[in-house]
Amino acid sequence: MDDRDTIKDAHQVFLWFREAAEKGDAYAQFNLGLIYKKGQGIALNYERAFYWLGRAAVQGLAFAQNHFGAMHYNGRGTVRNDEEALRWFHKAAAQGDASAQQNLGQMYKKGRGTSTDAELAVHWYAKAAAQGMASAQTLLADAYIDGCGIAQDDEQALNWYHKAAAQHDAQAQFRLGLLYKYGRAVPQNYALALNWLLKAGQQGLSEAQRYIGIAYAEGLGVKEDMQHALIWFSRAAEQGDVDSQFNVGVMHAEGLGVFKSNQRAFGWYKKAAQQGHVLAQYNLGSMYANGRGVERSDELALAWYKMAAQQGAVLAQFNLGVIFSQGQGVARDYHEALLWYRRAAEQGDPGAQNNLGVMFAYGHGVAQSDIDAMLWYSKAAEQGYTLAQCNLGGMYQQGRDGQAHPAQDLVRAYMWFFLAAAGGDESAARQRDAVSATMTAQQLEAAQELVRAWQQSHAQPAIERA
Repeated sequence: MDDRDTIKDAHQVFLWFREAAEKGDAYAQFNLGLIYKKGQGIALNYERAFYWLGRAAVQGLAFAQNHFGAMHYNGRGTVRNDEEALRWFHKAAAQGDASAQQNLGQMYKKGRGTSTDAELAVHWYAKAAAQGMASAQTLLADAYIDGCGIAQDDEQALNWYHKAAAQHDAQAQFRLGLLYKYGRAVPQNYALALNWLLKAGQQGLSEAQRYIGIAYAEGLGVKEDMQHALIWFSRAAEQGDVDSQFNVGVMHAEGLGVFKSNQRAFGWYKKAAQQGHVLAQYNLGSMYANGRGVERSDELALAWYKMAAQQGAVLAQFNLGVIFSQGQGVARDYHEALLWYRRAAEQGDPGAQNNLGVMFAYGHGVAQSDIDAMLWYSKAAEQGYTLAQCNLGGMYQQGRDGQAHPAQDLVRAYMWFFLAAAGGDESAARQRDAVSATMTAQQLEAAQELVRAWQQSHAQPAIERA
């Protein structure tokens, strides 16, 4: 049988159902509605689907009522109406239609057409689950694992997840994989986690495919294999999974499991960035800024850095501060630079804290303030940022410590110059030596004691080894 015969037969079926439907047969009306809804043998037509499903629903056909409710819910063939959807789901659910019972549970969970009611949601999930509906069993297990609408119960959650997974429900298989991966409700077991994730991933579930990629990339439950990691990340990425798109970009950028290609990395970063992935937006800005994998563009670098920065990406905020303070591809704007440095600094970025200190020290875009300069230099210096330690030493050397009666403090100047020099700052080493030449023995001893105290308080804890 060729395609023409199939089309001819489908149209004949349509004609049979239409004739019966027009005579009032509820089952024919339902099937005719489905034909219009799916476009089988005729052009897809939601309005006609809505009409015929409604005719069957009014006659009390439960599965027609459920489909009619779904048309209201999705706004297909009619204006979206959650209250009507709820009403028709109730009618079908009361007749025992499992799909309608699950849909009703979702309405109560999401608060669509009614107020949110987690307990009622579980009530309807349980009815559908008891009838063997796998997706409802997964939703019921979710409620048990989270204690949402019902008392938290790991054993019940596992029971329902396994029932659904045995019916090949990909979401249940995925959730079992996560439980074993993180040791939630079961002993942590990466091999079992991967087994369940593979079952879900092989059914095409993009989230599971991403986690399979992570397992291969990190060697969790399987030998580390970057090529297999890339295969699974790519499968998820092609379905639009944004984190996987970013991961594929990283692998191409760094040559992990594939030949390094900035052009391919750029393409995948862009896909993820357009979906709002903050790190992809930052990386895209960096690629435009440096002409890596794409023609250099200060304008586009700025645009993508801004998108990432507005989502809180601290490195993007810092880079915007640099761009505006130095006038890179834009007019120099100290006020804008100050804004972005401050946002990054308040998130604890030492580079931004140091640069914010510089702006206060020199009055760039803000009223000059030694007090504020010392504040921000100190925050960065305490994190071991050598440039800030050197700047802080300079403030003490110049007597600009923000005190009411400023005076040169060679002891603290030496301390901070010494720490910066120990971190590799050659300029600080020279300034340390210059300051030490003007200090008394007592001052040097006091400064060295401050150095020792700082180093001890900032020492990394020793790692105990077996």
